Amino acid sequence: MTILDAILDAKLFRPLFKDLATWTSWSTVLKAIFALPMTEEDLSIFRQLTGRHSPPDNPVTEAWLICGRRSGKSFIVALIAAFLACFKDYRACLGPGERGVIMVIAADRKQSRVILKYLGAILHSVPMLAAMIVRQDAETIELDNSIIIEITTANYRTIRGYTVVAALCDEIAFWRSEESNNPAEEILAALRPAMATIPGALLLGLSSPYKRSGPLYEAHKRHYAKDDSNVLVIQADTRTMNSTVPQSIIDRAMELDYASATAEYLAQFRSDVGTFLDYELIERAVERGRRERAPQDRFRYVAFTDPSGGAHDSFTLAIAHTEGERYVLDLCRGIKPPFDPSSTVNEYAALLKSYRVYDVTGDRYSGEWVRESFSQCGITYRHSELTKSELYLEVLPLFAQGCIDLLDLQPLLAELLQLERRTSRNGRDSVDHPPGAGSRDDLANSCCGALTLCSQQGRHQIQMYDIRTGRPLSRQKLRQLGLE
Repeated sequence: MTILDAILDAKLFRPLFKDLATWTSWSTVLKAIFALPMTEEDLSIFRQLTGRHSPPDNPVTEAWLICGRRSGKSFIVALIAAFLACFKDYRACLGPGERGVIMVIAADRKQSRVILKYLGAILHSVPMLAAMIVRQDAETIELDNSIIIEITTANYRTIRGYTVVAALCDEIAFWRSEESNNPAEEILAALRPAMATIPGALLLGLSSPYKRSGPLYEAHKRHYAKDDSNVLVIQADTRTMNSTVPQSIIDRAMELDYASATAEYLAQFRSDVGTFLDYELIERAVERGRRERAPQDRFRYVAFTDPSGGAHDSFTLAIAHTEGERYVLDLCRGIKPPFDPSSTVNEYAALLKSYRVYDVTGDRYSGEWVRESFSQCGITYRHSELTKSELYLEVLPLFAQGCIDLLDLQPLLAELLQLERRTSRNGRDSVDHPPGAGSRDDLANSCCGALTLCSQQGRHQIQMYDIRTGRPLSRQKLRQLGLE
């Protein structure tokens, strides 16, 4: 039985589709993935979606579906997972007692729950398939044919140790992680060996597009419209895949934010969003193995904080100093919610004093609360004259010049690498973390704020001279006089 047979069968998946006519494009996509015969209408749609002339002769082992929002991607992921789990027999490829895993990887827990609900509805709607379920919990569905469907979030650590018969990667363009600089690349690197022993194992990546980097974009660049490629790439706007989405909603979105709507509904990669800091710039700034630097009497330190009320964002603090022509990060800490803000202020105040810092800079978060809390601990809280985006733009030349020394803190490095630079219609640039769950820049904000203060300190430093010789005083002499 093919997946199209199952969709057309009234005792299987047919009741799940209200109007099959609105699923014509998805039917063509499924035919292309599983190398099923196509009609002339299918071939016309296939060429429109892929830029290729001829469909694959054999079922593909790698496919990328770049589709607009509300196009039905999550339901299709669940449908493919259910079909592979229940209608394919992988037992000949598995050892005694070994379980094959169909891994559905989502961008975050909320998205994974959506897919699990689809899967549950598909399996439980068919008595024959429901009878195959041995066990089901919040993340897995175990079947009586040695197959487990596992729903997980984007974390490369969760992949290892499995025998993966299929990997379905949902919204891969928006995978984020505090533990990894390149979560999508690392997950794919872990998946491929886990699939190596299963002939015909399917790797399916699907998402609405985002910026012009990452596995989704690379797959499009290398394989889209390439008839000789063994990797299938589909690119389609929302209404091509789901004609029930009103055109008026798309038109309104285009009026409000053309660049965003072009990506979300027309499935075009954004040209106005790019990576802010290249991996090489960050990598050469890191002193590997150095987590913090102890305070030293010979340096003057500055500090920047990104406060939080303790419920959602982290409360972060960074301390830095200037050493010759280098800008050195000495400390970068963050406390994740939930936490007591007052206790955090007390802890950070003690840290600041250990570095002989008695004033700290931050944004205007929560009015006077932060200022008063630090003041009670003997620390002056100053409002930053620059916005978060301006702080990032200020520090970019320092990275480019190679004059920054960072700490080896993976959460910080991940946040720095994920920062994005956006260009508005009027040509102005702004920098921020990417949209979506799991995306943060609290540590990056404090780090770049402290480094910017160092840079400003260097520019505004007043040179002192020996009145007898007219020569500038050396740093050693300034220290002897207590002026540095």
